Amino acid sequence: MWASLGIFMVALIIILSTHLYWIYKWSSDGVLVRQLPGSMGWPFIGETLELIIPSYSLDLPPFIKTRVQKYGPVFRTCLAGQAIAISADREFNNYLFVNEGKLVELWYLDSFSKIFNLNSTVNTIGEFHKYVRCLLSNHYGSEILRTKLLRKFQDLSNETLHSWSSSMADIELTGAISTMIFDFTADHLFGYKHDDEHSSTSVINPEIFTSALEGLMSIPLNIPGTKFHKCMKNKETAINFLKGLLNKRKAALSSSGETRRGDFLDQLIEELEKGSILKEEVAIQIMYGMVIATVEPIGRVLTLAFKFLSETPSAIQQLVEEHEDILKSRAGISDSSSLLSWAEYKSLTFTDQVINEILRINNHMPGVLRRALTDIQVEGGYIIPAGWTIILVTPALHLNPDSFNDPLMFNPWRWKDLDPQFVYKHFMPFGLGRRQCAGADFTRVLLTAFLHVLVTKYSWTMVNEGVIFRDPVLNLGHDFYINFSHKVEWNGKSPPTN
Repeated sequence: MWASLGIFMVALIIILSTHLYWIYKWSSDGVLVRQLPGSMGWPFIGETLELIIPSYSLDLPPFIKTRVQKYGPVFRTCLAGQAIAISADREFNNYLFVNEGKLVELWYLDSFSKIFNLNSTVNTIGEFHKYVRCLLSNHYGSEILRTKLLRKFQDLSNETLHSWSSSMADIELTGAISTMIFDFTADHLFGYKHDDEHSSTSVINPEIFTSALEGLMSIPLNIPGTKFHKCMKNKETAINFLKGLLNKRKAALSSSGETRRGDFLDQLIEELEKGSILKEEVAIQIMYGMVIATVEPIGRVLTLAFKFLSETPSAIQQLVEEHEDILKSRAGISDSSSLLSWAEYKSLTFTDQVINEILRINNHMPGVLRRALTDIQVEGGYIIPAGWTIILVTPALHLNPDSFNDPLMFNPWRWKDLDPQFVYKHFMPFGLGRRQCAGADFTRVLLTAFLHVLVTKYSWTMVNEGVIFRDPVLNLGHDFYINFSHKVEWNGKSPPTN
């Protein structure tokens, strides 16, 4: 009996000690302080299984929403063995954004770091991010958008939509858009054309790249049958493909004296030749990351654009009117059939509102990640311990009913009278401050160019609307089917809409 009682007392002490450990902690100043409310779940996996349960809604993942209601806007959890603080508090998130480098630093979960091999790139993730932004400035910046890419985007849209409308079959939208964006990105950055008959590089399925994001919030177990294993296998295929592009270009430049094209791949090779911090393995990882960062987000936003516009005919009509006004203003001018100019692009107010609304609802990831550099005080006497990962739930900002009435409703007109200061504080689809996405303007210009060609030349019918779900990453699947057709040649009157 005494042995059983002893075992019981030891177990009780362990349970109480563990419980108290997660409630109280010695701060860096030697003061006993309260930790955040929340639950750490099961050993090793924490609450990961609850996080990845699918939800068929564009709303916040139920995992986050229910815990905000239970614990408040800032709480703790454990995901894939990592202690994590999750914040859906706008003021607190902004506070951390503006104090990046002092209180927090850019960070990723283990699954992300392993997929993108961040541990072997640059000394710190922050330096890596800054270095890549510098490399990309000549290829995604405002000057090249104005002088070259706006025209190229319209050429791409014309070619793609003509191909879709000429097809006798319905178009599987998600895959078709991914292929379109991948082909453009691979050509723009690396000079790769999959239909080049002289190319010795194998053709690759864009899904090899886009599927990478499926494993970012998964448990990093590289065993067959898991999402993470699939991502790692696809990564291996993608890396070999990109390595082939890099080696082929290097060989051409060294053996035949090929003229440099001035694209991103040439720039990476120049960096390698200079003996900078860039190594070949890192260069390939950057190529890999850039394809994913361009193809997947833009493809998803364009797919959602078709979904929302198909459900809102009045928005289509106003888009048609706005873009037709551009055509009418050219009537009688010698270049009346020319492509959209930069000044015309900047004048498309309602188009910008439509894009804002799509980006607001999009919210692909449940948030952005940072790591605490020091103990961080939270309202209520709690702390986030130094070294913890923090998920800043930016979708909570976009889907807050106190900020956006009926937040799950697609309503581009809501942007008409919003104060710019309100927008700055409550809308950050591309991040905030130093970490704002380098492709923000690139995305907006491409979407505008595509919509311009779409609404002035084509009509469409949604044949089958796919299933949207979160796990917690937003997934669109491959069940969106659309039928496209040419409109009657524009003659000064409104062409028919769908």
